[in-house]
Amino acid sequence: MSAKLRFQLMGAFFALISLVIVYRMYTIGVVKHAYYLDSAQAQQRFEQVQMAQRGQILVHDSVVDSTSYYPLAFDVKNFSVWIVPNHVKNKQKAADQLETLLSVPSKTIFDKINNEKMYIPALKKNLTLAEADAVMSENVEGVYVTPEYNRYYPENNLASQILGFVNSSGEGNYGFEGHYNNELKGKEGDVVGEKDTLGRMISLLEQRDPQNGTSYVLTIDRSVQYYVEKKLTQAITDYQAEAGTVIVMDIQTGGIVAMASSPNFNPNDYQTQAQTDPSLFMNPAIAGQFEPGSIFKPIIMSMAMDKGLVTPDTSSNFGESIEVQGYTIHTAEGKAFGQETMTQVLQNSDNVGMVWVGNKMSNADIYNYIKSYGFFDRTGIDLDSEVAGNAPPLKSWQDINRATISFGQGIAVTPIELLSSYAAIANNGKYIYPHVVDKIVYSDGTEKQVEKQEGQQIISQKTAEDMRQMLYEVVMKGTAKKAQVPGFKISAKTGTAQIAKAGGGYEDNEEKLGIYIHSAAGFAPTDHPKYAMIVKLTRPKTSKYAESTAVPLFGDISNFLLNYHYRVTPTEPIK
Repeated sequence: MSAKLRFQLMGAFFALISLVIVYRMYTIGVVKHAYYLDSAQAQQRFEQVQMAQRGQILVHDSVVDSTSYYPLAFDVKNFSVWIVPNHVKNKQKAADQLETLLSVPSKTIFDKINNEKMYIPALKKNLTLAEADAVMSENVEGVYVTPEYNRYYPENNLASQILGFVNSSGEGNYGFEGHYNNELKGKEGDVVGEKDTLGRMISLLEQRDPQNGTSYVLTIDRSVQYYVEKKLTQAITDYQAEAGTVIVMDIQTGGIVAMASSPNFNPNDYQTQAQTDPSLFMNPAIAGQFEPGSIFKPIIMSMAMDKGLVTPDTSSNFGESIEVQGYTIHTAEGKAFGQETMTQVLQNSDNVGMVWVGNKMSNADIYNYIKSYGFFDRTGIDLDSEVAGNAPPLKSWQDINRATISFGQGIAVTPIELLSSYAAIANNGKYIYPHVVDKIVYSDGTEKQVEKQEGQQIISQKTAEDMRQMLYEVVMKGTAKKAQVPGFKISAKTGTAQIAKAGGGYEDNEEKLGIYIHSAAGFAPTDHPKYAMIVKLTRPKTSKYAESTAVPLFGDISNFLLNYHYRVTPTEPIK
């Protein structure tokens, strides 16, 4: 090959190389300019998320110090240890160093980091500040310590079904945590900046501070809640019941002073509960339907009185049973009470007398009053998972439906609905919406007081006053004598309700024990009620009737409320 040809070939080769270089420069500089610019900026840019602190849940304590707040839920700052395998040259050495610091076997750590990944799950969470400092002081290659907030419930099981819990993803579940999750959790912040090739920040591009969540002061009183839970648990044991619920509502505000159910759970250890019995996360006070039985009788009686069909002194003669559409309805005790006033019908809890009262009204009258009392709708209480009561649709009602509903069968209600109906009678006939928030405390420190919210006038003030006196007579002379508190007038009604079976009919056995729901509902003081309360025990086995189980518990809690929470001056002679 001649020298001239070799020079020509070399020239062509360099020309080709030059064209390739120019094309690549054009591609990089023009065609893919945006792509490479973003890549370069991404290598120089960093973004750090700043966690918001979840709002606190606080309560009052009327016995210890009514001027202070006590936390039932708040965030604690813990730390997590992370490692980036790609940043660790000597992985066995790093694993050995971390073994003692984290109390995790070296082999376990090594197996997790023996790769070139940029991310693996945290090696350990929930470290204290001291533990985190110990890890950081060792300067282990590729190890990073990051702060995080974890939810803590200092009173453990106290008010657990009111509170709910916060899961591992930081989301509120059930109860208050679930209902107000978005407000409680706040908004994350972030910091965006540029870094040099050594990873040092050289400029701050953007910063958005985290916005901590809203805090809430509940209407729950800590001492009352503690006392109610203690006495409820004791009653379940003493009366060999399966479960129980107590709710106390303040008549002046509509605030729930106590709401307790047993069994319950510890929200600090919700994971264990989720594996054993997650049904305990549901709050029976707002989500547990049941046939109320005799504590529904005052509601029906108030309807007939409000329509002017009966008065407290209206009387008639009632037998041991009555026939309705081929069904025989008996008195609970299997005896005739004879001549009774309407007050005595409630005192004796006479099913036959209540059927007579119900028959004075049309199906539509009773249905519409029940609806006005709120039994077919959720109360709207600010807690997660509330359900509404129900009954057969009005168009399907027959005489037997009217008859059984008149003494509390054939209708399903929740404890909070039933409590609200008694609260309406205590509130001169006007409905009160129950709630659990007393005060809202925003992240900027400003506060908002939650006011009482009333609904419609269900029954007249005169009817409400008469009903309060009739229920006082039930306590003084009827089935609720054990609800009495020395020095005070108490109004209450008992209930011993059959439990419906899934396939129809009601539970039964020869002993007539452990097959009922025992309840008591009422308010005090009779003339100027401070609170309304419902007590419910499921399947107690020591007695057939609520007057020996639920009623003493109602009286015990009433004694505490009147003397220690409200500190009401006695008005009646103390014998």
